[in-house]
Amino acid sequence: MSMRTRPSRLFSQNAAAIRLVLGAVFVILVLGGAFVGMSFFEGSARASSGGKSAAANAAAMATGSVSGLPIPRFVSLKSDRVNVRRGPATDHEVEWIYTREGLPVEITAEWDNWRRVRDADGASGWVFHSLLSGRRTAQVAPWSKAPSFPLHANPSDNAAVVARLQPRVLAQVDTCDGQWCRIAGKGFEGWMEQDKLWGVYPGEQFDD
Repeated sequence: MSMRTRPSRLFSQNAAAIRLVLGAVFVILVLGGAFVGMSFFEGSARASSGGKSAAANAAAMATGSVSGLPIPRFVSLKSDRVNVRRGPATDHEVEWIYTREGLPVEITAEWDNWRRVRDADGASGWVFHSLLSGRRTAQVAPWSKAPSFPLHANPSDNAAVVARLQPRVLAQVDTCDGQWCRIAGKGFEGWMEQDKLWGVYPGEQFDD
């Protein structure tokens, strides 16, 4: 009997030892998996947080530090005499003078009461903020050498042509739907394709 029971006890002890070892291995695996999972989660969270931070930084970079308005953005000249300086202060040399009220320019930077602007020809300099207006204007295809561009009665290629405008004609922009803009000037009013205008962004929508 004892010879038969001894193997049973040995088996039972061995089985218990095996179960103990397996249990320990299981616990290690579970804890290890949890640790890996937590590490992955934390890494993902950091990556996500980093992505959000990058997005937030990009958004911050796209906003003027002084005005809080988007950078870049289009505005127009408020006066028919606007000094453009080399730097953002009156002691900087005047590089040139704009002599066309309503000319569209793009603000690309801000410093105190000064705005760095760029025109349709790519020339850039600093202008005092009070000489700029939020009124939207545009020039008809200043980059083009085409003789003229059609102005339509409605925002459609099939609409009647009410006028033909030469490149660099200056117009006030009343509204844009992302593809067409309604513009007006001396002796004309109608719709022109948005990508034919300098002073509005592709796809931009607004209604003044």
